[in-house]
Amino acid sequence: MNKKLILWSFFVLPAVLLASGDAESTRYFAQTGRETDFFPRAFNFIIFASLLYYLLANPVKNFFRERKEGISSQLKEIEEKLQAAKDEKKEAQARLNDSEQKATQILDDAKKEAVLLAQKIVDSNTNELTNIEKQLEEKMTLEERKSVKEVIDEILSENITNDDIMIDENKVIDIISKKVA
Repeated sequence: MNKKLILWSFFVLPAVLLASGDAESTRYFAQTGRETDFFPRAFNFIIFASLLYYLLANPVKNFFRERKEGISSQLKEIEEKLQAAKDEKKEAQARLNDSEQKATQILDDAKKEAVLLAQKIVDSNTNELTNIEKQLEEKMTLEERKSVKEVIDEILSENITNDDIMIDENKVIDIISKKVA
């Protein structure tokens, strides 16, 4: 708290002492012959400002030029990134469109292939059914022949005996040679 009071007194005390300037202004007039010191102060200010300009103009200009160039380079980078993003979006959209077209083409091809496979299966099944029917007919005819042969053998074996058939040796040799040949 004491430190603050001391600091305030350093700032306020000179202001209070300089506030009573009436005696000062008469003394200034007596020394210089002018009532105010506006023109000398303005001249000093112009000299001070020109020195500041001379010393600080190039660094300030360079600072603002570099700042301007930095901002413009950042802006260019951002624009390039934006353009790259737009290009990537266009490429992605083109790939998406291509993918959609390929998907529809694959679906169409799959449908056509499914129809072809179904037709192939139908054809295969009809061929198999006809083959089964042929085999059935052949089996039926074979069974008919077997049953006819069994019936004939049975009838012949019951009605005809070996004594009823007279075969001489020449006829047996003829029958066997025909079977062998």
